[in-house]
Parts: sequence; C-alpha cells; structure tokens
Amino acid sequence: MTARFDGATLALHQSLFAAAAEEMGTALMRAAHSPNITERLDHSCAIFDGCGRLIAQAAHIPVHLGSMPRAVEVVLERCVLAAGDVVMLNDPFAGGTHLPDVTLVSPVYAGRRRSHAPDFLVASRAHHADIGGAAPGSMPLAREVYEEGFRIPPVHLMRKGIVVEDVLELMLANVRTPRERRADLFAQLAAQHTGERRLVEMAHAHGLQTLQRAAAALMDYAERCVRDALRALPRGAFTFEDALDDDGLGNGPIPIRVRLTLGGDRARVDFTGSSPQTAGPVNAAEAVTRAASTYAMRCVLGGDFPINHGSLARIEVVAPPGTVVNPLPPAAVAAGNVETSQRIVDVVLGALARALPHRVPAASSGTMNNLLIGGRDPRSGQPFAYYETLGGGHGAGPGWDGASAMQAHMTNTRNTPVESLEHAYPLRVVETRVRRGSGGAGKHRGGDGIVRSIELRAPARVTVISDRRRRGPYGLAGGAPGEAGENRVRERPGTAARRMPGKFLVDLPAGAVITLASPGGGGHGRRGLEAGTPDSGTRRPRARVSVRRRGRLPDSDT
Repeated sequence: MTARFDGATLALHQSLFAAAAEEMGTALMRAAHSPNITERLDHSCAIFDGCGRLIAQAAHIPVHLGSMPRAVEVVLERCVLAAGDVVMLNDPFAGGTHLPDVTLVSPVYAGRRRSHAPDFLVASRAHHADIGGAAPGSMPLAREVYEEGFRIPPVHLMRKGIVVEDVLELMLANVRTPRERRADLFAQLAAQHTGERRLVEMAHAHGLQTLQRAAAALMDYAERCVRDALRALPRGAFTFEDALDDDGLGNGPIPIRVRLTLGGDRARVDFTGSSPQTAGPVNAAEAVTRAASTYAMRCVLGGDFPINHGSLARIEVVAPPGTVVNPLPPAAVAAGNVETSQRIVDVVLGALARALPHRVPAASSGTMNNLLIGGRDPRSGQPFAYYETLGGGHGAGPGWDGASAMQAHMTNTRNTPVESLEHAYPLRVVETRVRRGSGGAGKHRGGDGIVRSIELRAPARVTVISDRRRRGPYGLAGGAPGEAGENRVRERPGTAARRMPGKFLVDLPAGAVITLASPGGGGHGRRGLEAGTPDSGTRRPRARVSVRRRGRLPDSDT
C-alpha cells in the first residue's frame, strides 16, 4: 500500500528528484570535452528506484529518456551490482539505441546496508562523436550493426569504485578519438557520482523509507493522471501512414503504419503492417519506437504531471519483431534512432489528429539532418570527428503558426556555436540562416527550416543522414506540406554545387562546401476556412489552396 502524501509534499519530492537528475546533466556538460556534449548538450540523465522503475528525468532528449528504462532493465537482468559499480552499454539489442549513445548505470545505496538490492539507480546517456566503425562519427550507410562501431553489451566500467582499465582500454582502442572519448566517459562518471551523492543526501535529510514511499506515490499519481486524461479522449481506432524516403541503400520509400486504439483508460499503439526491417541503417530498436510513441502520446495528453514509470504504464506499444520499428540482429540501426524515431512521432501524431483535429499540429520537419565530418586536423595532426544535427520548421497547429529554425520532437539539442565549431575542428561556417518560405501555407503557416553551409579546411569523409528530401512534412486540415529539404556539395571553389541524396557518404577535399537545407513544417487549415478533418499525409493540397513561393537554394553555395 503506497503511503499517502499531501499535494505540497508530493510536489516537493518530485522537484527534489528532478533537480538531482538536472544536476547530473550539469556535471556531465561541464566536465565533458567534446562540443557535442558541452555545446549541443547531446546527453540525458535520469533516476530510477531499486527495481529499475523510472522516478524522474531531467528535461533533456526525448529519444534518450524514453528508451533509457530498457537499458536499466537489462542491467538488472544481467549484472550483479555492488556499491561503487558502474555498468556501461550501447548495444541496440540489449538496452541501447544506436552505438554512439553510451549509457552508464550505477546502483545507489542510501542506507547503511550494502548487501541488499540497490535503493536507487542513476543513469546517464551521452552521444559520443565517434565510437569506431566504417566512417567518422559512427553513422555510416551500413548493412549490419558490426559496421557501425564498437558494440558494448552491459559490462562493468567500474567495480567498487575502481575503473576496470581493461574494459576502458578495449573501448578506446576501437575509436578514432580516444582522448576525447576517455574525457567524455569520465564526465559521465562524474554525473553518476553526482546523482548518487545527491540521493544519499536526500535520504539522510528526509529518511530513506520516506524517499522510497514518495517515489512510489509519484508513480501512482502519474498513472492516475494519465488514466484520467485517456478517459477524456474519444474512443475508437485511428490509423495513419507515412514513410521514410529510403534506407540509404536505394530501397524506399519505407512505410510506417500505426493503428491507435483509444478506449477507457488505456491506449494501444500498434505498428503492425509497417515495413520489414531494411538493408540500410534506418531500423529503429524497439526501445526507440517505444520512446517515440510515448513521447507523442504525452504531447497530446497535456497536463502538468511527472514523467515516470506510472505515466508510461497505460500506453501499450506493439512493434512486431523483424520490422523497421523492431529489427532483429544484426540489423544496422544508426539512423533509426535519429530519423525513424521522427517518422514514428509523425504517424502517431497523425493518428491522434484524426481523433483530436483541434488539438494536434501538422508535421514538423521530421528529420534531424545529421551531418558527420571526420579526418585529420592539420593544426594538431590528430584525428577529429564532428557531429551535429540541424533543426527545421515546426508544424502549424489549429490556432498557431509553426516556429522556425528549431529542433523538433525527438531531439532537444542545441546547435554548435560557430566559434566553438571553428575552434575545435578544421571547419569554417560559410552560412547559417533561416530558409525563408519553406514552411507550408495554410490558415496557419508552418515554420521555416534552416540553411547551413560548412567549408572543409582539410580533406575529410562526410556522412549525411537526412530525410524528408523527396516529400515534405504533411499539412493538416487542408494546409500545404512543408518544403522538402535539400543537400548540396560543392567540391571546389568556382564550381557549381551538385545536389545530393538524403543519405550519402563521400570523401571530399579541402575547400569543399557542404550545404544542408532542412524542411519547413506543414501548414494547418485552408485560408478563410475553419479547421476540419485532417487530410492524409499522402495527399497533396487542393488547387484552391494559396501556396506562396517556396525558398530554394541557388546553384552556388556562397
């Protein structure tokens, strides 16, 4: 029986748990070396109870946080934990998402006894700019996970407070930038220590049993809130379908289909009928599919309730094995975490738009526009690996225009500032601007995307993983789709830029310029008419919709 807490006391404990997770993230950001973590904040932290149930998370990255509970579950299933231990993993088929995302899980013993199960667990996940594999940045156009980098099942990185040097050296021997990786891993260890220390202090201040009962009460409260919110939704089954452009190896489009069933106090998100797993790397691990689905549901449920194990309990996600949303090993998965997760959000929100046409916006940019550049820095003679995602336009909603030039949905990172980028890498930012006119027209207009051009100051291998290059994000209620994205490469000064596919890997000389133009968001509603039933994501706008001129790239990048 869960202890009773009044509202004020429950809110206090929720804030304490969340603040501990946020403090973990701050420690990680401040101690890390790579701009990917220190500037873009591509990391996430969370706190769990001794059974592996999520208590609280920091306001970090949805695709990390929604999938992290599975990592903690796997650690508890496979590892014997003691005080001072830290377990590391990145295996997409054993609790991970894609190989660059390295997760650390630590037990917390906040009482006097150290021989029983942990009182709590803390976890951090950081995207490492390189983890080995066939291309710098570890997101190549691979056919198997073995090509994507160093794969780590749950293994001890620390035992009883001592680093397991053999495990650390094995990892560092398989990456291109071992010094940076070592520094970022130790930053994660600092975050783990910060979370552990804060929970111990909270247990001493409030009592361990009180803290554990408060965690359980918060889960019960969140489950009640979700149950009530689900009961208020229309009953029925709502379907939607959208597609990825391709898998990067010439196969596509890749359809993703969902059947959303709302009834009573539960929701079922069923991806039966989606594409079989692909040859290319757009397969999304089951944990990623679950994270994207629960994120989309949380957006629509609204309300100011905590995100924890209880808030997820009423949402069932069905992802058939062997499909693009739950692949079997040894499928390549690097792009599933960043691209397919976005399309999963699009289809779940599309289905919700059929149930709640006056609440759900049109599709946002629908891609993270991943840019990876690696080579040898002529200034230091050392290898470098740069990784960045670019924002785009947000979809317009029933009553508002979409925001421009922002990250959307499953990514919550910043851009890399020009000064930091040019200081850390042999690169020069030629241009960063809003892609005016790329948002979809309608009663409410979609937000505009971004144009970013980067010049190489040294020969490098470049990988781009992007989507929505063949068809823009869908509009709703008669709104027009957003403009599809574009990728261009100009190999030498004075030559014309050539258009590239959405996913490519190419070796380029110094002086080459890479330009990514991200999609705009979909429009919402016909001009002069009230919003009605959402159109299918596959339909084009009717001729009577007034479509303004779209922003396109010139042939030259400068």
